[in-house]
Amino acid sequence: CTYTWDGLLCWPNTPPGITAYLPCLADLNGVKYDTSQYASRLCYANGTWANYTDYNSCLELQNPVERVLPTQEDIIIQTMIYLTGYGLSLAALCIAVWIFLYYKDLRCLRNTIHTNLMCTYILADFMWIFNFILQIYLQTDVASCIILFILLHYLVLTNYFWMFVEGLYLYMLVVETFTRENIKLRAYLAIGWGTPLIVIVVWGLARAFTSTEYEHGSIVDNKVCSWITFNPSDWILNASSIIVLAVNVIFLVMIMWVLITKLRSSNNVETQQYRKATKALLVLIPLLGITYILLIMGPSEGTYANMFSYIRAFLLSTQGLMVALFYCFLNSEVQNTVRHHITRWKESRNLGARRYTCSKDWSPNTRTESVRLCSKHDVMPYTKRESTASENTTMTIVGENTVI
Repeated sequence: CTYTWDGLLCWPNTPPGITAYLPCLADLNGVKYDTSQYASRLCYANGTWANYTDYNSCLELQNPVERVLPTQEDIIIQTMIYLTGYGLSLAALCIAVWIFLYYKDLRCLRNTIHTNLMCTYILADFMWIFNFILQIYLQTDVASCIILFILLHYLVLTNYFWMFVEGLYLYMLVVETFTRENIKLRAYLAIGWGTPLIVIVVWGLARAFTSTEYEHGSIVDNKVCSWITFNPSDWILNASSIIVLAVNVIFLVMIMWVLITKLRSSNNVETQQYRKATKALLVLIPLLGITYILLIMGPSEGTYANMFSYIRAFLLSTQGLMVALFYCFLNSEVQNTVRHHITRWKESRNLGARRYTCSKDWSPNTRTESVRLCSKHDVMPYTKRESTASENTTMTIVGENTVI
């Protein structure tokens, strides 16, 4: 087995059928470990490494008995949750994007922003699955590893910034109602796709010129993709994501304040007002990325830490699925548009079938004459249906028949 990096330790070349041992790392995220113990990784007879490294012997120096590390079975189950969630999200998001692009009635600024956000989910989820497959089944060189690592971070960052665009658009639509026309689509595109590119370039330069030494005391081999280890320059990416989420929280609070104020001023029953406000909050949480904030901090020890890891895997991997459900499949505007086009398609099909049957018997001179002879009612001339996705659409969660 050739040298490889598992994210914590650099494993040297090992003969087939041999289990390699390395001392446990001295420190990880501020936690001290017993370096007299060893981590192990098996090199299979076919010359490939085992998928996971056994760190069960690496115990924390303080209270080592209470320290509960995830087992290999837990890691496998959590990985399967990620793969299943990302797979379902990819399928749902691809269908949702196709619907928004195919039906012209749905084309407006709001749905264009939704489409771009869904595209970032598609790209980020695909890159996660692609990188996972490469790590497990294929050996990549250092250059390819760095390129894929940078691309993955860029796509993840675009996802955060398009969440920010969603929050900014809703803020301008609901709070700053009279100035929402000041921001055009080109500005949103520049924020969503351009700003992450600038951040990635700055981070890449900082990462390239900073030390690649890992904190546990050993120097990473230059032939190993050391970019997957933590580096102080990574705070450039982390700070950008945290700022975006913090601003979106402010947007959410201000939007909910306006919605609740409007609901209180209406004549609806108080219970119905709370129901609508709760519905609005639940719909906005995945759109603005509030789920990520809920998962930033969690227990790091014991059984609760393991449970938190399962919950985190489920929520993160299904984030794109939730966006596709709330803003496409369960959206009344989308449902009405699809239903309308399906009805028109069925009517045109039936009309064509009747025309074909009658023309065989009566042999009219023209197609229009055959339609006139066969039709039991006057055929209304086709007029283009007005778009239901006008720019004047307000928050659909306030009323019964409205949508975001």
